[in-house]
Amino acid sequence: MPRTHEQLQKALADTEAWLDSLDPAALASPDSDGRDLRAIGNALRAVAASDLELADRVAIARANGRTWTQIAAVLGVSKQAARERFGEPAHR
Repeated sequence: MPRTHEQLQKALADTEAWLDSLDPAALASPDSDGRDLRAIGNALRAVAASDLELADRVAIARANGRTWTQIAAVLGVSKQAARERFGEPAHR
């Protein structure tokens, strides 16, 4: 599902706020301290940050005159898929 830059930034901020609100004592069982949940949150934060960087890099490539065909080749997708995910709507 394509996500806008703003949606990715909000997801990242929401994840960070949720992680900061976790009470390790409430999550802990005798054999768990909640680090596994923190690790999942950290991985999610990394994915969101990576998605933002990728979207920014595609925008820069477009601003530098790169075609959707060129960008799609790097991404390993069709030019239509690249365009749908990162920018301009398909022309009809």
